[in-house]
Amino acid sequence: MKIYRSLDEVPADFGPSALTIGNFDGVHCGHRRILKRLVALARERGWKASVLTFDPHPTRVVAPERAPKLLTTPERRSELMCGLGVEQVLILPFTRELAQLSPEEFVRQLLVERLRARAVLVGDNFHFGHRQAGNVKVLADLGRKLGFETETIPSVFWRGRLVSSSEIRQAILAGRVALAARLLQHPYGLEGEVVKGHGVGAQQTVPTLNLATPAEVIPERGVYLTRTADLDQAREWNSISNVGYRPTFGASDALSIETFLLDPLEDLPPHRIRVEFLCRVRDERRFENPEALKAQILRDVRVAGRYFRRVKAWLRHPLTPV
Repeated sequence: MKIYRSLDEVPADFGPSALTIGNFDGVHCGHRRILKRLVALARERGWKASVLTFDPHPTRVVAPERAPKLLTTPERRSELMCGLGVEQVLILPFTRELAQLSPEEFVRQLLVERLRARAVLVGDNFHFGHRQAGNVKVLADLGRKLGFETETIPSVFWRGRLVSSSEIRQAILAGRVALAARLLQHPYGLEGEVVKGHGVGAQQTVPTLNLATPAEVIPERGVYLTRTADLDQAREWNSISNVGYRPTFGASDALSIETFLLDPLEDLPPHRIRVEFLCRVRDERRFENPEALKAQILRDVRVAGRYFRRVKAWLRHPLTPV
């Protein structure tokens, strides 16, 4: 996959492209429906499967007080899109100047002249241009005028509710990570550096990896079954993670994300990890002493062992569509 971070980086041979446009935060199942159709059309016509996305999120520029916390970085979004067959992504810096473009200016200057779009695929709630004046009808009209095809991909509903990044965000913040994984069609993960902890766990309970992450959306306090990946080497482990304030060892103002690996760590500890949240086990709570906490962790380990044996086949394959 090729990633471009400004119009200046876009090469003359970016097109002809089959293009989709949006924020794609989380790359959830609704986004995936669009992206899969995009890739299929591009392969059928011999075009390049391309995505135009934005950084920062447009709302942070035009209405920062309403800007959502994001599920994924542009880099993680691009990685997930690559797994679906997308060939190139333009992560366009969103500016006030860009926000001022009329719908026709946006389409003519960006999609047609710079990105050489032969087809543009969007969701049915797509809006664009100054004050979001453009919609799917406006896009289709401009397509006929400027010489590109348009396709509108219907939204995805799950149990009668529209699948959206905001819905998934709320599920994660409530600790409903299994629901979030189903709507995303991949587990929600936190990435960052492994940092030194207080040393209490290794001495009195079990050794853990302590994650420092810039992520904006953190699951609700509690204990989770997780999958941990080394971002620098091809290593992965089944794991248990605690999100909370370590009440057994005294109150703390700093939220910690501590992960205990269920599989042996046969080499040096990782420096950078992604912790993917699969299932919530229990609330975080205060124990009378470290020994009682360790006993509970060992019970959690037994629960985890049963869980991972049941879902072993699921972990080897993508989640089924909702």
